[in-house]
Amino acid sequence: MTTTLYTGIDGQETVKKQRPINLDLSTISLPATAKASILHRVTGVAMFFALLFVIWAWATSLQSAEGFDYVKSLLNSHLAKFIAWGTITVLIYHLLGGIRHMIMDLGHWEELKSGNLSANLTIGLWIVLAVLAGVWVWF
Repeated sequence: MTTTLYTGIDGQETVKKQRPINLDLSTISLPATAKASILHRVTGVAMFFALLFVIWAWATSLQSAEGFDYVKSLLNSHLAKFIAWGTITVLIYHLLGGIRHMIMDLGHWEELKSGNLSANLTIGLWIVLAVLAGVWVWF
């Protein structure tokens, strides 16, 4: 890596480092802790949008008996079951990730090894619970 000195407008010398640029995101390998943190943020945003459907379904079902029957028939479709499963899955991961972050705020799992282990356990437990939620929704 080379370093070049430049003189700015005010006469002070500045350093411009020649840094390698990697724009191919598929070549970047993120650690488990980064994946867990990103998933926690993404599931938070997904929960916001999923709650729009949930609030609409609650509001419509509470308006009248016809509205309740309409939502009930709608929730029997495969698309609605997939949305319900997605909503439950997102909620599960966000809850697990939030618990993990709270434990880290208490000073635990902050070391590299324990942080990676807790991230992998959180993601693994989420996958198991997502499968169980799918079984619950569809059967």
